[in-house]
Amino acid sequence: MQEQELNRYWKTVVETIQDGVMIVDRTGVILSVNHGLEVISGYDRSELIGRPCSALNCNACEMVREQDGGHWCKLFRTGSLKKQQSTLIRKDGRTVPIIKNASILKDADGRLIGAVETMTDISELIIKENLLQQARKELHSEGGFSGIIGSSASMLQVFDMIRNVAATDAPVLILGESGTGKELVAQAVHSHSKRKDKPYIKVNCAALNESLLESELFGHVKGAFTGAYHNRAGRFEAASGGSIFLDEIGDLPLAIQIKLLRVLEERVIERVGDNTPIPVDVRIITATNRDLRHLMEAGAFRADFYYRIHVLPIHLPPLRTRTEDIPLLTEHFLKRICLKLEKIIEGISPEAMQVLMRYHWPGNVREFKSALEFACVTCRQAVIEAVHLPPDIREPPACSPPLPDYLDPDEDKKQRLIAALRQTRGNRTAAAKLLGVSRITVWNWIHRYGLAEPTGQEP
Repeated sequence: MQEQELNRYWKTVVETIQDGVMIVDRTGVILSVNHGLEVISGYDRSELIGRPCSALNCNACEMVREQDGGHWCKLFRTGSLKKQQSTLIRKDGRTVPIIKNASILKDADGRLIGAVETMTDISELIIKENLLQQARKELHSEGGFSGIIGSSASMLQVFDMIRNVAATDAPVLILGESGTGKELVAQAVHSHSKRKDKPYIKVNCAALNESLLESELFGHVKGAFTGAYHNRAGRFEAASGGSIFLDEIGDLPLAIQIKLLRVLEERVIERVGDNTPIPVDVRIITATNRDLRHLMEAGAFRADFYYRIHVLPIHLPPLRTRTEDIPLLTEHFLKRICLKLEKIIEGISPEAMQVLMRYHWPGNVREFKSALEFACVTCRQAVIEAVHLPPDIREPPACSPPLPDYLDPDEDKKQRLIAALRQTRGNRTAAAKLLGVSRITVWNWIHRYGLAEPTGQEP
């Protein structure tokens, strides 16, 4: 390919790219500009060619005329400019943020003949960064308490109760349906207590069988069981001086309840395979979505253990009883989801908000957040419309009437399992995430309640 043809192709390339390209002579007079620079600057090339490059008012240009009359621009002394963030002023007076690169040009004999500069408009990047920074600042000033969002009367009572119980060391029992935020409340109790700088350990009592749970809580000694090759400290020892959160306490085996009763009464534990008492200084916070009194009557929960953990109960209201918090929750979660997705969504339409307000939310705030994540992913515009929400929320099945506020605990769990499997089209992993339990727990519940293999339809 001849040099003349190459030159012609390069001219086509330069005219095609979006970045601005400008060539100046050794005195700074503009010799050539491409279409990209016309777009960025607002000037026609006929208005720029023949004028000094200072006409663009770029704040990166350093006028450093030397006393001996040498080069007037720093570029001609340094030889290049790399990724310099600066601004230029458009023809209409608007300031444009740019990234600038430049290099001097020499002829075949090495004589300086001029320079070439490229300019990249980063206006959109700056706008997005400013929006993200503003969103991050606003996240710290939203209505709520320690990450728990709400301004309804029932939630304000919860916040007051958290403050009150945090000032003591007595056991706390958090009661509420799945997805109401029991784990957040437990964290808030610890964070506002005098133990806030000490460990905070979480254990899901429904995720492990009895033998594994006992070892997890209290630790074990070498040789206590097959596979116990070393001594191991349990979660209670790890939480020394701090708090331990026992979630799903309603699923705790009776044998473990007896051992925990001793911890509450005597402040000591024994590792599995050993009978040496180990003193522990730990505050116990528990939570459940089950009716513990009903379990007591059925013989599945010890009365003495119940009264030891039920010293300071905190009742979390379901989302359906505090719909006035839905707009606040929507704003809160949209900001966080958009930050995670690096997406800009300005808000939600009145029609979509009505859908959110009408729905019964059997999965409570956890289900609510999942619905907004779905909407943010499917939305390709600035405002979320009703069509962007999950189909089951837009048109809840007629065969699924709203759940009453109080149900038999097993029936309540069964109905929530059915609702979660329906929403996730029978996907156990997704249903477990929605319910806040492990996949093994979902499998156990399916068999406990005699449900058919999940297929996305009601079992």
